[in-house]
Amino acid sequence: RTLILIDAFYVDTVNMNRITEQAIVEVLKSLDPHSSYISAKDVKEMNEPLLGNFEGIGIQFNILHDSIVVIEPVKNGPSEKVGLLAGDRIVKINNENVAGIGITTTGVRTRLMGPKGSKVNVTIFRPGYKSLFEFIITRDKIPINSLDAAYMLDKETGYIKLNKFAATTVDEFDAAVDSMKKFNSMKNLVIDLRGNGGGYMTAATDLADKFYSDKRLLVYLNGRKTPRQDYISKGKGSLSSSRVAVLTDEGSASASEILAGAVQ
Repeated sequence: RTLILIDAFYVDTVNMNRITEQAIVEVLKSLDPHSSYISAKDVKEMNEPLLGNFEGIGIQFNILHDSIVVIEPVKNGPSEKVGLLAGDRIVKINNENVAGIGITTTGVRTRLMGPKGSKVNVTIFRPGYKSLFEFIITRDKIPINSLDAAYMLDKETGYIKLNKFAATTVDEFDAAVDSMKKFNSMKNLVIDLRGNGGGYMTAATDLADKFYSDKRLLVYLNGRKTPRQDYISKGKGSLSSSRVAVLTDEGSASASEILAGAVQ
């Protein structure tokens, strides 16, 4: 109602969208450290790591001393295919200078991401070379994997490292387990959740469900004004006969805690 009164009676023109977002941010700041506001324009970017893919040129980058540094090209992605290397500095994007101008991470993403099949011209400075390199990169769908590693520790024990709980996590996990069971006699499993900050809760409960042959409470939600909601195992766990160990550390949070707690 306050915003309506400002819009109707304030003496000067007001950007209502801007002050509305400012008001929301300030209100949430007063609640607790875990409540934050994500604007509509940032929602897509925030969700991309959990959706399993995005469309772009396929690099991990960082901004160091006002320079865009390629940390690593995504394996088999568009950038790797044309020859970009870790350590390359991006100095121009579509002939626009992007070095030494105070560019932000969002500014880089805006310029490099785009629809599959579209092209982007990137000019690179490569340490050790005097001349610049130019690459024309065709954007593509870039997978974002939540499974970092999967291998056998010994003849009977498998190891899986998850970096997040995303839309594709359960499928990645199943494929890894099937592979280890197919080529090895896997009976035990180590799930490494160290540094895993979480993600989709249902990915965690779906994984926990695999370790129970009976119906058990995995986790429940109970809000101040919402009824309790229980998540129960289905009782058909494909790994219910396996011995399992879950590794966690101070960086394991959210969905990681749900899986670890359910197994514990």
